[in-house]
Amino acid sequence: MEETASTARTALKYGVLTSVAIMVFTTILNISGQSQNKWLAMISYVIMIVGIVLAMKEFREINKGFMTYGEGLGLGSLVSAILGFFASMFAMVYIKFIDPTIMTQTLDKARADMEAQGLDDSQIDRFMETSEKFSSPGIMFAAGVFGYLIMGFIFSLVIAAIVRREKPVFE
Repeated sequence: MEETASTARTALKYGVLTSVAIMVFTTILNISGQSQNKWLAMISYVIMIVGIVLAMKEFREINKGFMTYGEGLGLGSLVSAILGFFASMFAMVYIKFIDPTIMTQTLDKARADMEAQGLDDSQIDRFMETSEKFSSPGIMFAAGVFGYLIMGFIFSLVIAAIVRREKPVFE
């Protein structure tokens, strides 16, 4: 039986697998106390890129060796949306039930960074007030999904151009 190419099926598979990898990586960062390390956090982008590349390669293989640029862009964006949904859900559960102090740690680091930059107390207080307003679970969830979707779309623009393989016109 020949398998038919489905961007949705492939995107779901790699969206879930990539989100599990990012959840494990994020948990390791949080447990080791390195969650504020921006350089280590960049590895999650590498994980995301690997997931998108693997999804596109599998789709191309299932599709008899061909994938258009549009199919690749759509597939990568869908993988990113699924990844964003699951990773944001995990972040909400982690912050709410596993380690509620992580938001306080993040805000304390932001305050320390602003003080190191020489900002005055009124500017810091305004920023902290605004940050606390946007720290509600709903806004954080939506921002997480949207952020993953935007980054995944940008990565997919490039990856789809590299991985695509158009069918010959006269075949």
